[in-house]
Amino acid sequence: MSLVLRNLQRAVPLRRVPLRQRMEAVRSILGVQKFDLGIICVDNKSIQHINRIYRQKNIPTDVLSFPFHENLKAGEIPQPDFPDDYNLGDIFLGVEYIFQQCKENEDYYDILTVTATHGLCHLLGFTHSTEATWQQMYQKEKQVLEELGRCTGARLHPLSRNLF
Repeated sequence: MSLVLRNLQRAVPLRRVPLRQRMEAVRSILGVQKFDLGIICVDNKSIQHINRIYRQKNIPTDVLSFPFHENLKAGEIPQPDFPDDYNLGDIFLGVEYIFQQCKENEDYYDILTVTATHGLCHLLGFTHSTEATWQQMYQKEKQVLEELGRCTGARLHPLSRNLF
């Protein structure tokens, strides 16, 4: 199925091809390449608006995930009954916020990949609301990013590494 990658912002330059290639690989590693996935890149104003509406937090953020299949257990792959249900959901990337948070020695596309992977884990039922669920999510992100690194040569670390 398809990966739709939309850039709806002009605050920072964005080449979609590197992010698309890496996220196709991440989908394959997770075994969800047969599911549709939307990744929407937005600026600070847009991500702040979405964050305010859905999380009651009036600040920009790096990533917001909106799962198509709710109530999945962590790591559970949906088992759709109908072809139209082969959809994971949408990930909104606050690319302007991510760019502003990047450190000098960090590659912007590496951080975009890590952040999108974090969002995809949320679509698969992972959370980080307790130390136990954080540990589970951290381990999944670490495993996926290490596998991606073997394919691409990148040294990527989970977004959730410092949450607890």
